[in-house]
Amino acid sequence: MRSIKILDCTLRDGGYVNDWNFGMGTIQSIISRLDKAGTDIIEIGFLDDRRIYDENRSIMPDTDSFKPVFKNLDIKGAMVLAMIDFGTCGIEALSDKKDSVLDGIRVIFKKKDSAEALKFCAALKKKGYKIFLQPVSVTGYTDAEMKALLKEVKKLKPHSISIVDTYGLMHKKEMMHYFNLMDKNLPKGILIGYHSHNNFQLAYANCTELMAVKSDRRLVVDGSLYGMGKSAGNACTELLAMHINENYGGKYHIDQLLEAIDVDVMKEYAKKYWGYSFKHFMAASNDCHPDYVSNLLDKKTLSVKSINEIITKIEPDKKLTFNRDLMENLYLDYQNKVIDDSAAYAALGRALGKRDILILAPGKSIETHSDRLRAFIKKKKPVILTINFINDDYSPDYVFMGNAKRYSQFFNKIYRKERDIKVICTSNVSESNKKIDYKFNFGSLVMEDTLIRDNPVLMLLKILVKMNYPKAYIAGFDGYSADDTKNYPKEYIQFLFCDDNVVLRNEAVKKTLARIMESIDVEFLTPSLYV
Repeated sequence: MRSIKILDCTLRDGGYVNDWNFGMGTIQSIISRLDKAGTDIIEIGFLDDRRIYDENRSIMPDTDSFKPVFKNLDIKGAMVLAMIDFGTCGIEALSDKKDSVLDGIRVIFKKKDSAEALKFCAALKKKGYKIFLQPVSVTGYTDAEMKALLKEVKKLKPHSISIVDTYGLMHKKEMMHYFNLMDKNLPKGILIGYHSHNNFQLAYANCTELMAVKSDRRLVVDGSLYGMGKSAGNACTELLAMHINENYGGKYHIDQLLEAIDVDVMKEYAKKYWGYSFKHFMAASNDCHPDYVSNLLDKKTLSVKSINEIITKIEPDKKLTFNRDLMENLYLDYQNKVIDDSAAYAALGRALGKRDILILAPGKSIETHSDRLRAFIKKKKPVILTINFINDDYSPDYVFMGNAKRYSQFFNKIYRKERDIKVICTSNVSESNKKIDYKFNFGSLVMEDTLIRDNPVLMLLKILVKMNYPKAYIAGFDGYSADDTKNYPKEYIQFLFCDDNVVLRNEAVKKTLARIMESIDVEFLTPSLYV
């Protein structure tokens, strides 16, 4: 029967969840239970000479530092490995195999570092270690590049090389393509491994598909207890063991794995979630590094559609390595969609005429001072214009959206059948199947201060200034406080996010507003930190 082995990487990949701070007792417990369960290979952590020794972490500066972990542990059958991310641990930190508790070392490396990484692995092999190669993100290799790598791998003769799906991009077809490339271009003595991530919920499914391949190639599948691992997590060791027991004559003791999950892993899960998530699905569906998605989501200004549109502009060879400057430039280019908005200024000017304008910003004061606002509205009968939201207590004539995310979130309220609200947007907001009545250039309205670059109230005031509007009344432009829930009315609470720069942001708004008010008279009807 074909040889299929399980490599558990809980203490290594799982360490991304808790900075490898499992505690010595938990580290020993996990190793012991994995061994008792019959796990073939246990990866006990990282080797990284930039870290100081800490007995409670499964990341060590040198091989000798792992020795205390095995004090009073009696490992019966498991092969023991540690991983090196190439470039983070020098050869001088590694003792010879005969003086080490490790049987082998896995080396993970980027495509650009492959030649130097293989030389490093050759030096490790001379020290007596079994070598496991982990080329980062094999989906980033062309077939020609992969064949060239495999040609050099043949010379090294490692114990194993893995199909590494770093960002969980693979479906069955892609996985099988890389397996067949490796299978055809490597000697039969070299094991082929598979390291998955669960961005598409396919980690376990892909492992079982690989196991079912009609081949005499020895196979190693990576898993972690309860899928504990970076980002979307890994295939679950307990599921892999169950599947092998049921279909390939395995003898793994599932109870030991479940005991380790219950005692040692669930307490980490309670502290920090790992597994399938919206962010990691978006990253995988765009074949890109998750930090690109995180960066755009954190801006709190973009709809999912807009995020996808920005990411598609990243060149393929740059997608798998996060570049903050590149991302910021693409974001600014996307927001600065240039349109001819002269007709919009003229049309909005005609529509507003000489009527008083009441701007309703989403501050809590529109609720606490509602009586005053209603009296003002009854007396002045102003044009009511809400900013980035719709409040059911008032009947706005216009809504201004300078934020694609808010436009999407309030879409149904804006376009209710019983309403006839005119929609004003900046050019970064994409039109859907509903009409945007007036659209203005985003780039011409942004502020110089990056903290308040796209503040929608200030942007609208700049539009009114350009239209030579003499005066505007404002309510709800309260200013930020440390507790977000005190800043906004009920309609807005569900869309809040933590703002770490509230004090600086208040000062920036105050200064910019003062400059704008040199060109337009602004009267506040509710309390504000800005005046």
